Amino acid sequence: MSHKDITIIITTYKSDKIISNCVNSIDENYKILIVENSNNKEFKNFIENKFKNVECILAQKNIGYAKSNNLALKKIDTKFALILNPDTKLEKNCLKNFFKKIDEIDNKFSIIGPILNQDKSLYKNKKLNKNNLIDVPNVKGFGLFLNLEKIKKVDFFDENFFLFFEEIDLCHRLKTIGENIFIDPNIKIFHEGGSSSDNDFIDEINIIKNWHWMWSTFYYHKKHKTFFIALFITLPKFTASLLKFIFSLLTFKKKKSVIYFYRLSGFINALSGKKSWFRGRNLDT
Repeated sequence: MSHKDITIIITTYKSDKIISNCVNSIDENYKILIVENSNNKEFKNFIENKFKNVECILAQKNIGYAKSNNLALKKIDTKFALILNPDTKLEKNCLKNFFKKIDEIDNKFSIIGPILNQDKSLYKNKKLNKNNLIDVPNVKGFGLFLNLEKIKKVDFFDENFFLFFEEIDLCHRLKTIGENIFIDPNIKIFHEGGSSSDNDFIDEINIIKNWHWMWSTFYYHKKHKTFFIALFITLPKFTASLLKFIFSLLTFKKKKSVIYFYRLSGFINALSGKKSWFRGRNLDT
């Protein structure tokens, strides 16, 4: 195995200020494919001129995590892919350790997730198998090593999701057909968290996140369980959001009331069977 066997995929949305840190942490021998969720030609020219191993695809509008990654995954022809958030940095030997591990297990995996370098203690009580891997039901989407031969069996990410639960849904479908998903403690990626877009957009992004958190929660449970179980799981979240919305109105906390309003809206749209259509109020899509 070598660098020619993997493509690194980074989905971005107005992440100009942070993407260079991520790309700088990756050896220039590795091919990087960036999917930018806008029509920002200046960003494309900048990133491709600065890094010779980078190709940038402009999605023209904000199409979301699932669809962006599918766009890239269906374009590449390598055996493996590493999906990264733009606010991540690879630790030293991250990729070398990945190749070493898959050689040891003869490629018998569908997804391998890294350990968060700031959260190593999270897995210290997990039982390691003979290959020093942790068998898990799902992994976090900030860094996913994918075996594309296996991922194709379940037709990649479910594009009904715009934000949240995409990787959990993918892992669930893979586990259902008997595929292996692991955490490798020797593969380390630093994840800043909550920094994938510029700070200028943070208020609007919080609104988008709250809307889609409720929508995706209901949709995921309805898809894999039943409508009524999904309702049972999400109704307490709806009730709590409704009470907090009323309280924030009564106490004149406008920003909080807006957040809870859109959280309620996400739930109602999911409950009524509508698609995950919301893309924000003031952001270009």
